[in-house]
Amino acid sequence: MAITAQLVKQLRETSGAGMMDAKKALTETDGDMEAAMDWLRTKGLAKAAKKSGRTAAEGLVAVAVKAGKGIAVEVNSETDFVGKNADFQSMVGNIATAALDVSDVDALKAAEIDGKTVETIVNDAIATIGENMSVRRMGVLEGAHVATYVHNAVADGMGKIGVLVALSGDNEAFGKQVAMHIAAVNPASLSEADLDPAVVEKEKNVQMDIARESGKPEAVIEKMIVGRMKKYMSEVTLLNQQFVVNPDLTVAEAAKEAGVEITGFSRLEVGEGIEKKVEDFAAEVAKTAAGS
Repeated sequence: MAITAQLVKQLRETSGAGMMDAKKALTETDGDMEAAMDWLRTKGLAKAAKKSGRTAAEGLVAVAVKAGKGIAVEVNSETDFVGKNADFQSMVGNIATAALDVSDVDALKAAEIDGKTVETIVNDAIATIGENMSVRRMGVLEGAHVATYVHNAVADGMGKIGVLVALSGDNEAFGKQVAMHIAAVNPASLSEADLDPAVVEKEKNVQMDIARESGKPEAVIEKMIVGRMKKYMSEVTLLNQQFVVNPDLTVAEAAKEAGVEITGFSRLEVGEGIEKKVEDFAAEVAKTAAGS
C-alpha cells in the first residue's frame, strides 16, 4: 500500500509522533493505521492515543427520564448555529420525549409526534432550515434510579454531552457527580467484565511488546504485565477509576460510601466518531477564481 502524505499526517495527529516516525510506522505495517498506532506505542513513540473519534459534527444531545428509564438522543446538524436555534432545540426536546417509548433509533424515527413521524419532522426541518440533519443514535438505560447530566447545556436537558447513570438507590446528588465524572473522563466500560475481550487482549499484547523492548526475561515481563494491565483497568473502567470529586477513592468505593451501587451508564457526545471535512476557504476561492 502506498504511504501517502495524508496518511502520515493523519497518524501524526492521532499519535503525536514525529513525521519520520509516523512514516516508518506506516511502512512497517503496510499502511494499516491501527497497526501503525500500536507499533508507535510499542516503540514508545506515541505520546497519547486518543480515547475517542474526533468530535466534528454539530447538533445536540438531549436526555430524558421516566419511571426508571433514561434515554440520550443525538440529533446532528451541519453547523453549531443550528444547535442554538430555538426551533431546532424544541424539535430535539420533542424527539427525546418520544424516545422514552421506544428502544432504538429505527423505532424512534418511526415514532409519531402530533401525527407526524420523527423522520418526517426532521425532513421538514431540513427543508425549512436548509441544513442536513439526522437522528444519529440513542442510548437507553434502565435501573432503580437513573441520574442525568448534560455538559455545555444550551437548554434544559440538552447540550454537547449527555450522560445517564443507573443506580441501585435514589441518591440524586451522588448520581449527578458520577455522571459529571463520566462526562469528563469518558470510561470505556462499567467494569472489567463489561470490557470487550478483544480490546483487553490487544492491550495486553501491546504491553507485552513494549516490555520486550526492554530486553527483560519473559518471567519478569509476565509480572510486569500484571501490574500494567491493572493500571490499564484503573484508567478505562468506571468503577476502578479515581473519582474526580475525591481522587482518594475509586468510583466503586465512593458509591459504597454513598450507599448505592452503580449498575450502568451511557454517554453520548455530539459528533463523536464523525470526522468533519475541514474546508480550506482560501484554496476554494483561488480555485473558483482560476475557473477550475
